[in-house]
Amino acid sequence: ENIAYLGGSSTVDINNANVRVYLKMPGMYPGAAGKIVSNGPYKSVGDVYNIPGLTGEEKNVIKKYESRFVALKPSADYVIDRINNGL
Repeated sequence: ENIAYLGGSSTVDINNANVRVYLKMPGMYPGAAGKIVSNGPYKSVGDVYNIPGLTGEEKNVIKKYESRFVALKPSADYVIDRINNGL
């Protein structure tokens, strides 16, 4: 049902999408993207701004794309591959 949010649409699920999805968003990968996938799950998209060690520049790039993010319920089928899916 929510598979499009894993990289098949312009909207990205910050709780389940793989780090490589953020390659489509200039400035997000690897810094901000790595921190997002490493520090979830999130109750809301706004929670990403509370990531420890997030720089001002990373916050700015997240803000740029924030409207494209959703925070859906984490799924065990996807969470395990968020950081490294073997590619």
